[in-house]
Amino acid sequence: MRDRPDSFDEGLLRPALRAWGVEARTLDYAPVGFGDYHWIADRRWFVTIADVRRRDVDDLALAMDTASALREEAGLGFVVAPLRTTEGATLLRLDRHRWAMSVFPFVDAASGRFGEERPAGERAAIIDLLAALHTTRPPLSTPPRPLHLAGRAGLEQALQDTRPPWSGGPYSEPARELVARHAGTLRRRLAEFDRTAAVAGEPVVTHGEPHPGNVLGAGERRWLVDWDTVGLAPPERDLWLVAEDADDLARYAAATGRTPDPRVLELYRLRWALDDVAEFVQWFRAPHGRTADAELSWTSLTGTLEALASEDRFPPLATPPDPRSERHGEEEQIP
Repeated sequence: MRDRPDSFDEGLLRPALRAWGVEARTLDYAPVGFGDYHWIADRRWFVTIADVRRRDVDDLALAMDTASALREEAGLGFVVAPLRTTEGATLLRLDRHRWAMSVFPFVDAASGRFGEERPAGERAAIIDLLAALHTTRPPLSTPPRPLHLAGRAGLEQALQDTRPPWSGGPYSEPARELVARHAGTLRRRLAEFDRTAAVAGEPVVTHGEPHPGNVLGAGERRWLVDWDTVGLAPPERDLWLVAEDADDLARYAAATGRTPDPRVLELYRLRWALDDVAEFVQWFRAPHGRTADAELSWTSLTGTLEALASEDRFPPLATPPDPRSERHGEEEQIP
C-alpha cells in the first residue's frame, strides 16, 4: 500500500521481530503492493503487516504454512516463503482484533507492474515455474480455493442500494453513480459467471496471483512472492494471468500433460474483474479519504467497469454444454 496503515503503532515492529530472533537497526516503510503493509528491516528481512479484519486470519495462517512447506519440504526454490518464528509460527498476531505479521527474506531483485505486457521469454520462464508448482504434491495445509466471488454479497447489496446517497468519503457518491450506470453490465456478467462456473476442472496447488507485480527477477532467476491466496484450484486460476497465446499454453501442456481449457481461462479472468469491482465498491462505501490508494482504487474501478461493458475486451462467455447431454449422446452410440 502507498499509504501507511491507520491506527497502527509502528513501535510494535521491533519488539515483534524478536520472535524471529531479529534485532533490527533500520526499518523503512515500503510503499508496494495492494492490501497489506510492508517494511524492510536492515535490507535483510521483508516485514508484512496484514489487517485481519478484512480476511480470515486462520486462512492466512494456512497460506503462510503452505508457502513455507512448498519451499522447505517440496524444494521449490522460487517460492519466497515466510520465515518461522523461534516457536515455529509463520504468522504472529500483534493484537486480538486487527494486525498480524509475517517476515520474509529480503530478495534484492526487481518486480514488474500489474497489467504490463511480458515478452515471450519472460512468459515462458513463469509458465515453467507454474508447471513445477502445479505438479507438486499439495502440502496438508493447502486451503481450497473454490470458484466463487469473494465480495459477491456486498456487490449485490450495492446494486440494490444505488438510489440512497453513499456517504463514506469523497469517492462514495461518484462510485454510487458509476455503479448505477453499469448496473445492467454487472448483473449480466454475474449471470455469465454463474452459467459457466461448472466447467472448472481438477484442482492443483495454485499461487493465485502470478501477475508481474508478484514476480521478482535478477538475471535469469525468477521468484514468486505474495502467497496469501495460495490454494487448491484448477490451473487456469494462475494461467490466465500469464499465458497470452497458443505457444504459452502448449508449453504448459508439454510440461504437465494437462491442456488448459480456454473457457476456464476466461472464467477466471471474469472472476478477477468482478472481485475487483466488489472490493473497490466496498472500499468506497466505507469511510475513506482522498489518499493515493483511494485514487488508485478509483482509477481501477472505472477502468474495470469500462472493460466489463465492452464485448471486445470481455466477450460473453459461451454457455457450456450440459455434460449429461454429452454422456447421453455417447451412450446412444454404444452398440
